Amino acid sequence: MAILKLEPAFKDYLWGGNKLMKNYHKNYQGNILAESWELSCHPEGPSVIVNGKEAGRTLPEYIETHGREILGYNCRRFTDFPILIKLIDAKEALSIQVHPGNEYALQNEGQYGKTEMWYVADCEEDACLYYGFAREISKEEFKQRIQENTLLETLNAVPVQKGDVLLIEAGTIHAIGKGIVIAEIQQNSNVTYRVYDYGRIGKDGRQRDLHIDKALAVTNRIPIKRKSCNPHVADCNYFTVDKLSLDGVRMKKICGFITQDSFSSILILEGEGMIRCKEEQLGFRKGDSLFLAADSGEYEMEGRCEALITSIGEKHKATGL
Repeated sequence: MAILKLEPAFKDYLWGGNKLMKNYHKNYQGNILAESWELSCHPEGPSVIVNGKEAGRTLPEYIETHGREILGYNCRRFTDFPILIKLIDAKEALSIQVHPGNEYALQNEGQYGKTEMWYVADCEEDACLYYGFAREISKEEFKQRIQENTLLETLNAVPVQKGDVLLIEAGTIHAIGKGIVIAEIQQNSNVTYRVYDYGRIGKDGRQRDLHIDKALAVTNRIPIKRKSCNPHVADCNYFTVDKLSLDGVRMKKICGFITQDSFSSILILEGEGMIRCKEEQLGFRKGDSLFLAADSGEYEMEGRCEALITSIGEKHKATGL
């Protein structure tokens, strides 16, 4: 198959809302949908193929059957499938958290660390995110402010609007504010160290755990400078993300080419249209997640849409992977 359409795994975390069902066509029967894992080989929620002869199989099963060659040359340096792509609906603010880097995570958690990218797909007026510290603080002050519930006073609050992008490297303290829908592209990891949670009560009737000691060990406590990744939306050692925009009038068709270097993931954020590759064609709409294997060759997209196209680039210099 040239084009796979994927059904996501769903997560009903307590801070979620219903925008993914209402606005992104997610087939979910619950009341709260916080995250949809759109491209996932993670054991806690793999994606499932919904079209063609492979319908009903998980993405990991598909890769196992057809071989890792379909992921491309640039994925050979990774032991596991390298990325996880989500849609996130933050009806309420997420906890203040940090993710470890690879070395610490492998040693302490048995999986890779987590660098991620946020693309603001939609947001309410006056929405903001937390991104690093507003000033440098010591490890002692960091711990004290966690214990005294004053950590928010030290964080860098970033106002956002639709289309904004943040690359959040491992070790950066961060949080999604309420009223924001995020497309998140990240390393294939689910390691999160929570340091502040607004005193919320979980499903078990207790406050959710904090991970203070681990967060102290991995957090970068100096202000973070936002990086430009031109000509890409985001580009790091783990993923490269580009944006596709078709207005249906002046620009209503585009051709791309998928080489042997990497697969491509296409996440539709707005609109609808048709994609063609080899002898196949498939309609798509807002919220759809598409997977095209490495060496698929030329493909064509037509319609009116906005999409994020994610692939795996070459190894960056002076990195561990």
